[in-house]
Amino acid sequence: MLTLDKIYHASFTLKKYIRPTDLIHAPKICPDSEIYLKTENLQITGSFKVRGACYKISQLTEEERSKGVIACSAGNHAQGVAMAAAINNIKALICLPDGAPISKVEATKSYGAEVCLVEGGYDEAYAKALELQAERGYTFIHPFDDDDVIAGQGTIGLELLESLPDMDAVIVPIGGGGLISGIAYVIKSLKPDVKVYGVQASGAPSMKTSLKEKKVCCLSHANTIADGIAVKQPGEITFDLCSKYVDEIVTVTEDEISTAILTLIEQQKLIAEGAGAVAVAAAMFGKLPIKGKKVVCLISGGNIDVTILSRIIKRGLLTSGRSCSLNIELIDKPGQLKGVSQIIADCGGNVISIHHERSNEGSDINGCFLRIELETRNYEHILEIRKALTEGGFKLQD
Repeated sequence: MLTLDKIYHASFTLKKYIRPTDLIHAPKICPDSEIYLKTENLQITGSFKVRGACYKISQLTEEERSKGVIACSAGNHAQGVAMAAAINNIKALICLPDGAPISKVEATKSYGAEVCLVEGGYDEAYAKALELQAERGYTFIHPFDDDDVIAGQGTIGLELLESLPDMDAVIVPIGGGGLISGIAYVIKSLKPDVKVYGVQASGAPSMKTSLKEKKVCCLSHANTIADGIAVKQPGEITFDLCSKYVDEIVTVTEDEISTAILTLIEQQKLIAEGAGAVAVAAAMFGKLPIKGKKVVCLISGGNIDVTILSRIIKRGLLTSGRSCSLNIELIDKPGQLKGVSQIIADCGGNVISIHHERSNEGSDINGCFLRIELETRNYEHILEIRKALTEGGFKLQD
């Protein structure tokens, strides 16, 4: 059973395993609110998950340790279990979805754990882990639906109250619900006036759906760039705790997550994975009533594959109006490209690439098309450039 005593004990136990992460003021994230970032992306293993994994493994009996441990994960819990097992000289087998970022797979292996890649997502990995546990007798370390794991994650709540005792609210990512359950239990037990808000990806709203239906629900699919919270079904324990202690759960879109990742890189010099950025996305896009409030956004992890990061940055640039593409219909005669370039330059746009092609069947025989990729300041800047080109006599294709 989860108690404050257990969470305080977890805090004491974890001092030798983890680092206390900083709380950083981020005034530009949401100018109407006083935003702080709890940087669990800078935690050992790059995620908060190490807290719950280490505390759970520290509480195992000698018999359980001797059997070895098994876990399933989208990547971050895997690294936490692998590291904790290595510290305690315990054999570890981790079931990972075959689509997990390569960086998370390799990091898990680097701690000495055996990795089993499972076709599908988290839920398929979970089923495989239970199958192997039954076959081989391993001790199962659940990623979220376990009192000891939740207590480990709840130590973040103690740190928040110590670092920012006058905070008005905390915004927390939700996958299976272990993180927010621990934090919400601590905060509502010690300072019940503080609001606890949860955020899920719109493509995987399992806890939000469950609370709405007042029972644990299983989604037919979970599809999001925030792989760390792509969970089809929350836990029974976490569902009960969220029902009692969480004030509201909202969702954010893929574009909003991408924009939040980009904003954290540019403004705060912080790398967050998709799941780690959803709290910031919720604050940035006005999903919660936090105007004028002192609010903590929890950046839960920073383990993002660099190839995915490059795609997300590109998407974030498009979403925020920092880049755009223009399709311009021209008459194929000298000076047309010069005229277009001059207008863009006068407006302060920066051309990244140009593709020129002759017109196709059905268009003017003297026509051609120009596709230009631009760096821009914002959506207003894009409209300014489009207006200047139209006024200059050029025809833009939508």
